[in-house]
Amino acid sequence: MTADDASAEFHDFFERHHAELARLAHLLTGEADAADDLAADAMVALWHRWERVRGADHPAAYARGVVANLARGRIRSAVRERRRVLLFWSQRTERTDGPDVASVLDVRAALARLPFRKRACVVLRHAMDLSEKETALALGVSVGTVKSQTSKGMAELQRLLGDRAGELTGRRS
Repeated sequence: MTADDASAEFHDFFERHHAELARLAHLLTGEADAADDLAADAMVALWHRWERVRGADHPAAYARGVVANLARGRIRSAVRERRRVLLFWSQRTERTDGPDVASVLDVRAALARLPFRKRACVVLRHAMDLSEKETALALGVSVGTVKSQTSKGMAELQRLLGDRAGELTGRRS
């Protein structure tokens, strides 16, 4: 089969099955917006394996399996994200009376200059008082990554805040 023949055959398959696959994705995820994306992602995966798909006994069934697997991955990802958010917000919040607004602004500005992962590790470990394990779980990284990123983040804060770092971050140098 030539590349043009394979392309025409896939195009025909796409036209016949894309809407069905999008409906399936919508029913599996409950997300109309995600349905077209999942169906399109499935079609890309099918195109990359077109020789195997076209040789299958039931190519449409194969395609539905691909959509189901992609939907399962999307749902699992959403569940993990919800757990991270719940873990983050379930930690007790502590407020102090009359915070030093200027100092708070200095710390926030310094935190904003940190790359996201360092900032997230520092905030979860020190502001939210999560353990290294809880922080790793919340961010979906290893405990070793939390340790190194927190250490590097605190060093960067020390550099940015200078002599006032310990006082402003609540940590001794």
